[in-house]
Amino acid sequence: MTAISIPTVRTQRSIPRWAWFLALFGVAAVLYVVFQGTGTQPRSNSSPFFTALNDLRDLVRDNQDHPLFVALFIGPRATIDFLVEALTGLLRGVGWPALVAIAGAIGLLSGGTRLAIGAAAGFAALGVLGLWDSSVDTLGAVIAAVTISFGLGVPIGILVAQSDRFRRIITPILDVMQIMPTFAYLPPFVLFFGIGPAAAAIVTLIYAIPAGIRITALGIRNVPESTVEAGRSLGATGRQLLTGVKLPLARRELALALNQTLMLAVSMIVITAYINAPGLGQDIVRALIRTDVGAMFDAGIAIVILAVVLDRLTEQFSARIDPRRRAARDAGAPSRRLVRVVLLGCVVLAVAAFLVPDLQEFPDAVQFSFRDPINAVVDWLRSDVAWLTGGLKDVFAYGVLNPLETILVRAPFWLVIAVVTGITVLVSGVRPAVTASVAFLLIFAIGLWQDSMETLLQVLVATAFTLLIGLILGIASARSDRFQQLLRPGLDVAQTMPSFVYLLPAFVLFDVGRFTAIVAAVVFALPPVIRLVDVGIRSVPPTIVEAATSSGSSDWQLLTKVQLPVARPALQLAANQAVILVLSMVVVGGIVGGGALGYDVVSGFSQNSLFGLGLAAGLALVLMGIALDRMTQGAAGRVRFGP
Repeated sequence: MTAISIPTVRTQRSIPRWAWFLALFGVAAVLYVVFQGTGTQPRSNSSPFFTALNDLRDLVRDNQDHPLFVALFIGPRATIDFLVEALTGLLRGVGWPALVAIAGAIGLLSGGTRLAIGAAAGFAALGVLGLWDSSVDTLGAVIAAVTISFGLGVPIGILVAQSDRFRRIITPILDVMQIMPTFAYLPPFVLFFGIGPAAAAIVTLIYAIPAGIRITALGIRNVPESTVEAGRSLGATGRQLLTGVKLPLARRELALALNQTLMLAVSMIVITAYINAPGLGQDIVRALIRTDVGAMFDAGIAIVILAVVLDRLTEQFSARIDPRRRAARDAGAPSRRLVRVVLLGCVVLAVAAFLVPDLQEFPDAVQFSFRDPINAVVDWLRSDVAWLTGGLKDVFAYGVLNPLETILVRAPFWLVIAVVTGITVLVSGVRPAVTASVAFLLIFAIGLWQDSMETLLQVLVATAFTLLIGLILGIASARSDRFQQLLRPGLDVAQTMPSFVYLLPAFVLFDVGRFTAIVAAVVFALPPVIRLVDVGIRSVPPTIVEAATSSGSSDWQLLTKVQLPVARPALQLAANQAVILVLSMVVVGGIVGGGALGYDVVSGFSQNSLFGLGLAAGLALVLMGIALDRMTQGAAGRVRFGP
């Protein structure tokens, strides 16, 4: 959401913005020296708020046989559980040859021969890695979650597009759902839906539905008004306009909504392994517990392959059904005879699998694993490079993290809130500043101020490194097509790799601790930052670049005086995305010793007596995410305090 610019008095406009920042930090430093150690909130595992949440959990558990509870939670859970089991059973029943052929057939219909070969090879690779059964379980859970999420998201998106009042009501809810770290979804939903495949599918669909709603609404709103007016002039009713004009012209956006829902579902289905979701997530969690990097690498590669295949299939499908690209669609379409042959082959293979059960199991003779070579490299790193990585970790911890953590933890809560408010006013505006300050006040009221400050430190440090590295690589990518081509495959893999996969390599190199969580967060958040910087610089109009070049600007002047200032909106969006992604990953880092709120969420999820603490930590993370999001997201519309 873009902040609304608030007019300021004229006397403020003569003061440069840097002077306001300097004054803010100068006053804050003086107040810190005077009041440090006061107005703090020591860490505690028990508070009235935590106890109230535990009582709420007990109340829910004691009334699970109530008719209202059964109607709202038990009934939907049973329905979704049946859907997941039915889909998984069907996918297993058709056998691996038929599934590989079906993937190829969808690729043929969506994007042609090349995509068909790639999709079939990708599905076959899942079996070669020895993870066919887990991959089928994951695919079944994803399809179930996406089916429900898309089925709910499209009607809601249509309503959002057609009703400004409903859009104003639901937008803050969607913001919270998209800001909330993935791991923080688990405790509240486990409370009402328990654990198992159904609960995992429900958590996944809730996590994935905001993207579908927003993209659907965008597609409906982007239908040309002239086309809608033409339909009205012909006497079309509102329903006819929707079904005969708006939805057909928004088909590509609907397919894009399906694509994004799928990608989010794949990323979330791994997290839900902690609530007993079947599939590849279980393989990753087991490997994480055993510190088996090789096995985790196999499962991570399988998820990447599955995500890439689903992404390419839905992406090409969205282009294929776009009515504005009908000529290109028809030119690249396969012949009807070829389509009939391929579909007939899929049916024959599926029937054969039901008649010959051995075809339902992928043959062991063609399986291959990266486990042994990867583990050999890990052993070498632990024996020969530990002195370097351990030294780097210690230097960073004692030289950077510990001093900054001391400052944040010993600072009075009111001073931290005042600084947050001042920064947000200068960067984003008054209204976002009010939201950010209220969010931090609520964090203090919850009783998790110290843990929140430790999490805030990790987020700020990781975000700073992410932006620094992302800016350097993004600029290099924007200025060199060859470097962009070399970087793109790595970025594609990194963006589809589940967040858990980043933890184990970081753990192997740096052992447990905050530094490990920060390293994993930086690597996780880098790809979108690099892409946004690249796109921002490449989007600078050529006329502006040519004018600067003709004026005698050097490459450095062209970059710093022209390209980066013009690309500022993209850079601000990169900062916003870095903060949100780092926050979500730092929470997952609680598993490898990141501590703070991430550890609280994990503890509350795994220990019955700490449920209230974990749920409160999840709420604190949401509040922090909202505050940081408003601090960065409103920058494009910030208040002008100076030139």
